[in-house]
This record gives sequence, C-alpha cells and structure tokens, in this order.
Amino acid sequence: MDSLFVAGPLVILVLIIIGASIFLSFFPIGLWVTAFFSGVKIKFTDLIGMKLRRVRPSRIVNPAIKATKAGLDLDISGLEAHYLAGGNVNTLVDALIAAQRANIPLHFERAAAIDLAGRNVLEAVQVSVNPKVIETPNISAVAQDGIEVIVKAKVTVRANIDRLVGGAGEETIIARVGEGIVTTVGSSKSYKSVLENPDSISKVVLEKGLDSGTAYEILSIDIADVDVARNIGARLQTDQAEADKRIAEAKASERRAMALAREQEMKAEVEAMRAKVVEAESEVPLAMAEALKNGNIGAIDYYKIKNLNSDTDMRTSISKSTEKTKKAEN
Repeated sequence: MDSLFVAGPLVILVLIIIGASIFLSFFPIGLWVTAFFSGVKIKFTDLIGMKLRRVRPSRIVNPAIKATKAGLDLDISGLEAHYLAGGNVNTLVDALIAAQRANIPLHFERAAAIDLAGRNVLEAVQVSVNPKVIETPNISAVAQDGIEVIVKAKVTVRANIDRLVGGAGEETIIARVGEGIVTTVGSSKSYKSVLENPDSISKVVLEKGLDSGTAYEILSIDIADVDVARNIGARLQTDQAEADKRIAEAKASERRAMALAREQEMKAEVEAMRAKVVEAESEVPLAMAEALKNGNIGAIDYYKIKNLNSDTDMRTSISKSTEKTKKAEN
C-alpha cells in the first residue's frame, strides 16, 4: 500500500510534465513572451494558427523581432504569406534593414517580389551599396589592318533595385561589353591606335548604354589587358590565294581532260575514216572487174590506171626514202 501511495504522485507528476511538454510544443508560450517583451505585436492565437498552417512560428517571429529592433514596422501576416509563397523571410528582413541603413528606398512589396523572383535581395542591396567588378573573358577583335587584338575588360556595376525583377543578369552585361569592344576595335584603322589609346575603347563602349534593360547600372569599363595576336588579314589573303590556286588547278585539269577526250574522239574518227577507205579500196578490184566485164572500160584504160598506180607508189617510196635521209643527216 505504501508503495502505491508513493508511485501515484510520481505517475501524476510524469503525466503533468509530459502534458506540459506537449502543450508548450504546440502552444509556443516562450516565443510569444519573447516577442511581447521585444515589442512585436502578435497574438497568441496567431501563433497557434501558424502551427495549424504548418508554419514554424520561429521562422516568422524571430525576423519580426529583428525588424522591430531595427525600427521597421512589418506586418506579421505579410511575413507569413511570404514564407508560405516560398520566400526567405530572414533574408528579406536583412535586406530591408541593410537598405534602411544605406538610405536606399526599398519597400516590403518590392523586396518580396525580388526574393520570389529567385534573386538574392540581400546581395542586391549589398551590390547597390558596394559595387562589384565583373571581369570579361578574353575578347578577340580585328582592326581594319587585319591584326587581331585580344582585349580583357573589367566592368564595375551597381545593382539597380527597380530593375531586379525582369532585368537581365551578368551574362548580358558581359555579352554587350564584348560586342561593343569588337565593334570599337573593328572600326579602328590600325591595331597600333588601339594599343596607344586603350581608354578610347572603354569610353566608346560606355557611351552605348549597355546597361539598358539589365538589373545593373554600369559605372565604369576599364581595359585590363590588350595583347596583339595573329595577322588575320594576311592569313585570309593566304587562304584566298590558296583557294584561287586550287580553283585554277581544277579548271586546268578540266581543260586537259576535255582536250584528251577530244583527241580520243578525233582518233576514233580517223580510224573510222581509214576503215571506210580500206573498205572502199577493197571494192575497187571488184568494180574494175565488173566494168571490164560489162565493157564500161577497155583494156587500154585499165593498163593506164595500173601504170598510174605504179607511178604513184614509186613517188611515195621515193619521198619516204628522202625523208629518212634528211632525218639521218640531222
């Protein structure tokens, strides 16, 4: 019996402790007390509502305390709505505090829109206060004399709070600066003028308003390095000459092929004519015999033709022997 009397109060005490723990875990009294003494106006029922909406009250109350201590008057429901939309409440409050300290006009709605757009609003405020330097990669440009120039630039930018939502990023700045450098160097008559006055590039590029439509404001463009590279003009001329040479060789080969084909055609025509001549000569004796048989020619005419052929063969033989003698003498 004594043990039951002793165990009973202990069980009750344990149940009370467990019940109090559950109550305090669901009803954040400590957080409400901290907010109350920090000057944050929040109802206890609002904390319970956050629990029911599966929102950790500390994610909302602690940034609200920070904002109140910094002199900002923020609405708790607005912070909770931003949290439920997927925003970073702590970063948002830090950005608003930093903007207030730097006298930068930044309202809660604007900061929330920037944060929900996927940009780091705190970093944007810091860049607006302390400009950062964007270094471009090596940019290849060719002057009018055909000499390639490699330029590297450093662009000092400051964040433009009003254009952070919907404005282009660093890649656009780098692309536009590179395009401006290529255009400026390309309009230079000689690479020497680029080497002598590299600041002229930055001045011309800066006047083009390259930060239009971007989330940054370009403060300065400084040429960090200028190097002379290849002679692109000479290389292009060499390549053109080589191409012209190949074209000429191709046309000459075409002409040779056509001449060879024509020669073969002429040889074929000569052989065909010779074949016809041989065929015609083979028919001469038959024609002579037919003429003698029919009485178209007499015996005297036949012998005259034979003598004429013999005389022709003799003259041909003499002319050939004379040509051979002359060749031998030469």
